Amino acid sequence: MNTTYDVVAQVAQALSQRIGDARYHLWFAGKTKLAHHDNQLTVGVPNLFVQDWLQKTFEADIREAAIETLGAAVTVRFVIDPELFQAARVRQANGPTTDGGGPPTEAPKPPMIRKRRWRLLEDFVVGPCNRVAHASAQSLIETPNECPIPLVFHGGVGTGKTHLLESLCSGLSRRNPEWRVVFLTAEDFTNRFVHAMHQHTLGSFRKQFRDCDALLIDDVGFLAKKHATQEEFLHTLDALQTAHRPVVLTTDCHPRLAENLMPELVDRLSGGAVWSLLTPERETRLGILRAKAFKAGGIPDEVLDFLADNLRGNVREIEAAVHSVIHLARVTGRRIDLEVAREAISDLLIHSFRTVSLDDVERVVCEVLGLSREMLFSKKRQWIYSYPRMLAMYLARKHTCATYSEVGKHFGNRNHSTVVAGEKRVQSWLKSNITLQLGKRIMPVADIVEQIERKLGE
Repeated sequence: MNTTYDVVAQVAQALSQRIGDARYHLWFAGKTKLAHHDNQLTVGVPNLFVQDWLQKTFEADIREAAIETLGAAVTVRFVIDPELFQAARVRQANGPTTDGGGPPTEAPKPPMIRKRRWRLLEDFVVGPCNRVAHASAQSLIETPNECPIPLVFHGGVGTGKTHLLESLCSGLSRRNPEWRVVFLTAEDFTNRFVHAMHQHTLGSFRKQFRDCDALLIDDVGFLAKKHATQEEFLHTLDALQTAHRPVVLTTDCHPRLAENLMPELVDRLSGGAVWSLLTPERETRLGILRAKAFKAGGIPDEVLDFLADNLRGNVREIEAAVHSVIHLARVTGRRIDLEVAREAISDLLIHSFRTVSLDDVERVVCEVLGLSREMLFSKKRQWIYSYPRMLAMYLARKHTCATYSEVGKHFGNRNHSTVVAGEKRVQSWLKSNITLQLGKRIMPVADIVEQIERKLGE
């Protein structure tokens, strides 16, 4: 005579055979509880979201497996199991998940699972290049209900955007253990959306994202040219904004500089708070170096100063320099000094510096601002001509070895004092971070400078 345990095991085996071992272990084994009583098969789940998803995706397979094992009279019922519910709460309190605690998008093969080490806000090195973005992240964790929606961080590769996003995910989950915080990339959002359309499960997909307590998406620029996904994301953003739930996004440039995004989406992204993260300047570079050196057991101050003075790259390149110095000293049995540091980063320095010419500055400024070369070199003094020209001269002084006289000569045979005055004017704009119209761009000057400098470095 079969026991209840035997019957449930037979149903589980039949279900595994129907949907495949990989899918069964990914979505059922250890994540649900099956029970049989009075011709009814009960499927215990941890929460309503999982229940909704499993019902829509696997209910027919579960019913067929149950009928195959128990007979035609059996019925299937989904319930929230208290033990599974509590276990899910504990997992959420111990750390966030990349899919908000719900089922992953179905794929032909199960993904390789690994434990993720989430970066923390207290490990983020703060400096002039990222101070406002860091402060806004800290404020969101402390008072999420006062957060502008959406909160957008933008900057080049290796400036700390994903670190901030992971810190928010970790911080919000710790302070609000009952919340369902969803963290994923825009690529993952796109893949899930496409899969939901193909499988006719858009209702479940929308519930997953529109009913969450906080949505964090990395690299929104991936949505460019994907019109249907942009529309879906726009509706998701509207739903969360209406419910006053935090939405935090990262992208590589200011939303108004992004290409191939719908005007409606650009408008929504620009309607919250948009903060930039710039390539670290010396103060921040030295802070990052000290933090990495401390974790590695210490590096002499003179070596840290040398690295801070000679590196101009992003955070990843700075970290690579620290690793190179430590590794070279270890494998050669030498102590860490300036000689070791110079040897360790010699190749990195060769690839870190790119010679920027006055022609490069001219070309990129015209490209970003949508200007013709004639406008940039015009003798006219109206602001529509003079402001972009001042910006070009400022960038030429910053990124080339040209003297004031050489810069003035290149940009229309202007004298030394004109270039000096223009440079000071742009510096005052940046200090106040005022919004100006420069060519076809109307936005904070710092954001325009960031876009031009990024292209100069390509």
